[in-house]
Amino acid sequence: MLGTIISLLSGAVGGNVIGKVLGGLNQGTLINSICGIVGGGLGGQLIGMLTGIDAGPSGSMDIGSLVGSVASGGVGGGV
Repeated sequence: MLGTIISLLSGAVGGNVIGKVLGGLNQGTLINSICGIVGGGLGGQLIGMLTGIDAGPSGSMDIGSLVGSVASGGVGGGV
């Protein structure tokens, strides 16, 4: 659950960063955030399934899972 929330938040950041970097694709902060959240959620889930990075049964996360969630969410949000 925590990994999903981190992926969504980093997806929103990734969507806004890409929107600012690629000015022609910038749709404003709200739309960039919404698209980033969707992309971060999907990207985080997909990369989590492919790599096996997960929060574990107790919901606790180690540093590798945290970095994986941030990276996958940010990349998914940017895409």
